[in-house]
Amino acid sequence: MEEGERPVKTEAWMEAVRRQLGLGRLLPLGGPDDGTWITEQAAVRALGRTAAEIPGVWLESLRIGPASLGPVSEPSVRPPASALPPGPLRIEAAFTAFMGQPLPRTAEQLRSTLLNVAAERLGLATVAVDLRVTDLHEGPERDVRPQTAENAMGPPPEAAAARSSLPTTGTGPMRGPIGKLADVAAAVPGVARLTPVLGSRPVKVEQHDHPPGRHIEVQLAVAPGYQPLEVARAVRAAVADAATSDTSGPVTAAVLITETAA
Repeated sequence: MEEGERPVKTEAWMEAVRRQLGLGRLLPLGGPDDGTWITEQAAVRALGRTAAEIPGVWLESLRIGPASLGPVSEPSVRPPASALPPGPLRIEAAFTAFMGQPLPRTAEQLRSTLLNVAAERLGLATVAVDLRVTDLHEGPERDVRPQTAENAMGPPPEAAAARSSLPTTGTGPMRGPIGKLADVAAAVPGVARLTPVLGSRPVKVEQHDHPPGRHIEVQLAVAPGYQPLEVARAVRAAVADAATSDTSGPVTAAVLITETAA
């Protein structure tokens, strides 16, 4: 190893760890046959935007993780590195509330809203919501609300990259067969852009022996007005068809959603 190589590799690894921590967990979206995951950051932001519309509620924190003792399934395709296996999920939220309305009613409204958004708008298999009240306020004024779960995790790391990088399709830095697959994925309705959040490329193609065949992983942001799971299913089908037409043997595809306006 040449002098200076180890520090460079160490710094790159540390940067990858810092970015992964910012994204949170990689949560399964849909069931074991859907081959789709979403970053906890993206899911938290979607939930936080809706919770902000509930009168008298101020979210302090929000996390999403596996439900305790919940059964998990083997995904039908190779998952992204460190992704959670398909299974039931639990939301944990801390919030402050307005004293002018019954707390049980406020808590139930928040719980039902979080469950509905997680299941219907995102596609998360959420089975429970644990709520914790941290404080009560005398007035419902919005201008004094604390930092919410929507912005507690900071701006999406892909946002800055999108402003300063070339298009992540075959017309930009990605060319050849991978660039073609990137073009196919980017053209699917509902895909806002491809996002190289985990690694340097938003589309990765790997050849595996167990199980044999090629595996494609796509990272993307979902456009407003589209259901993330439906977009991911369409992307998986499109890139798998495109890859199959260029090669023999089985092809599988997985999608990681890193941002959504749902």
